[in-house]
Amino acid sequence: MPIRREVWRIDRAGSLDRLTRRSEELEDPAPGQARIAVKAIGLNFADIFACLGLYSATPKGSFIPGLEFAGVVEAVGPAASEADEARGIRAGDPVAGLTRFGGYATAVNVALGLLSPIRPGWSFAEAAALPAQALTAWYGLVRLGQVERGHVVLVQSAAGGVGLNALSLLTAVGARPIAVVGRASKRQWLIDHRGLAPEQIVVRDRATFGADLDRALAAAGAPGFNLVFDAVAGPFFQPAYDRLRREGRHVVYGAADFMTPGARVNYLHVAPRYFRRPRIDPLQMMSDNRSVMGFNLIWLQDRVDLLPAAFRALETLVTAPPSVGRRFAFAEAPAAMRYLQSGESVGKVVLEV
Repeated sequence: MPIRREVWRIDRAGSLDRLTRRSEELEDPAPGQARIAVKAIGLNFADIFACLGLYSATPKGSFIPGLEFAGVVEAVGPAASEADEARGIRAGDPVAGLTRFGGYATAVNVALGLLSPIRPGWSFAEAAALPAQALTAWYGLVRLGQVERGHVVLVQSAAGGVGLNALSLLTAVGARPIAVVGRASKRQWLIDHRGLAPEQIVVRDRATFGADLDRALAAAGAPGFNLVFDAVAGPFFQPAYDRLRREGRHVVYGAADFMTPGARVNYLHVAPRYFRRPRIDPLQMMSDNRSVMGFNLIWLQDRVDLLPAAFRALETLVTAPPSVGRRFAFAEAPAAMRYLQSGESVGKVVLEV
């Protein structure tokens, strides 16, 4: 029978101030779904961009933000396929999962194919920090980037949730990361907590970015990058792209350069960045023998068939629990989003129910 749940809902994108906490009814899980009592919710920049109306996948009208969570299975609907039966998910199982929005809630109904068991010894907060961001790192670096042992890889926003998963994955495959962060304090954090050498880390500065990349490449003894993993774009795109080796790949999965301060979109901030966004000449790409690839993980959620192999790969490539930088209570969701928006966070920001 239906239950009551608490949610954070926004009726119309455009301002973080429109996000309000409400009590709503949740129907029984449909065939092929499970109902999860949510214990922790992972925050992502996509949540903020969606609420501001700057995200390509923002739902029309009213919606609940949130792309990943962890909790306990409360009920399972009838199996919709043999694959659902084979997954063996039962009431009482601790699971982590993905949702195409709707995660900022104390209970959710989610397709069985979007759930995975929580690893032994992991907390709910750690489990909630894994699905969206680790899968983003895996899809961008492994499936699209075809990263290999010995590759030199530039990782933008390396101290964030996706970035830290990317560093773990690159270490596992034997690639050599060069990490880019936005603040000197994050550089020191990577040295202290991830064992990176100072020469492997670049603090983002538009005026010196190209020269800083050259120094990092020289320290690595590399003529260029095999792969660039880019969540920032903007004026930092071209210097990284220009330093790709032949057959190099520039994988773009975010545009943090567009992040606007404040509760509403600052179009004086966004518009110039939009008109100065990177331009690539396909004819020149042929001569350079380089490629640019872009993806958004949310558009891949209809490819549930990819997830079992992806989760198995992550068990091998990302073995330590994700770094949870800061935890907020469920009631503090707006404050948690503003903290993530500030750019001060290191590791994952998590809501705990």
